[in-house]
Amino acid sequence: MSFWGKILGGMTGFAMGGPFGAVVGAALGHAAEENGRIPELDARPEALARITNREQLFSIGVIVLSAKLAKSDGAVKREEINAFKRAFRIPPENQRHVGVLFDKAREDADGFEPFARRMGEVFADNRAMLEEVLAALHQIARADGPMTRGEAAFLAKVREAFRLDGAAGEQARQQVPPPSLSRGPDPYRVLGIAPDAGDEAVRLAWRRLMREHHPDSLAARGAAPDLVHRASERVAEINAAWDRIKRERRL
Repeated sequence: MSFWGKILGGMTGFAMGGPFGAVVGAALGHAAEENGRIPELDARPEALARITNREQLFSIGVIVLSAKLAKSDGAVKREEINAFKRAFRIPPENQRHVGVLFDKAREDADGFEPFARRMGEVFADNRAMLEEVLAALHQIARADGPMTRGEAAFLAKVREAFRLDGAAGEQARQQVPPPSLSRGPDPYRVLGIAPDAGDEAVRLAWRRLMREHHPDSLAARGAAPDLVHRASERVAEINAAWDRIKRERRL
């Protein structure tokens, strides 16, 4: 079952890794069609009251919580952004809208509590989903190293706002990241270089592949949509390989 596909049905038993676009594309895309722009992020209660459907609340809520969690320990790191993208599997067609909202939300770490409380209220009938979101937030917090005191405090407040007990919080903390977060193809094979290549050689290989496969460049040259889509997937794989090598080499 898709993690996102059955929100309105109130079903349980969700598993991380489903497509995010089913929710974000419907919620943010619909809002953009109505007023010609992406919904403004605002943590004030009166602003939250204007979010009237569950899909939009869910999609905006998880973006806000993820971005502000990443900001809670200081500067937002690339590892945290990548963990957010991997955990929620954002498809290329939704990345622009999601990116705008994420960047706006990460300007500071304040103002997340109203979003968490509202999600806890609206999705009180779907405890399993709230538990999965909390587990995903734990994965984002651990993406750049050991969890900090600020991140732990943030997650504790989210758990309380979701109306989850301590056992659920502990389960989220101990949950093993899904395979997409913990394993993957050999990053050197993805970049087409030897494991003993120098740092600059790795960097040059990454830049070359990005230029060759960037979907915007292909789209500008009139490439077919399916080719652009495959290029987006390839770029994600290239960036994931580069990020993994950077972490391993402490670049």
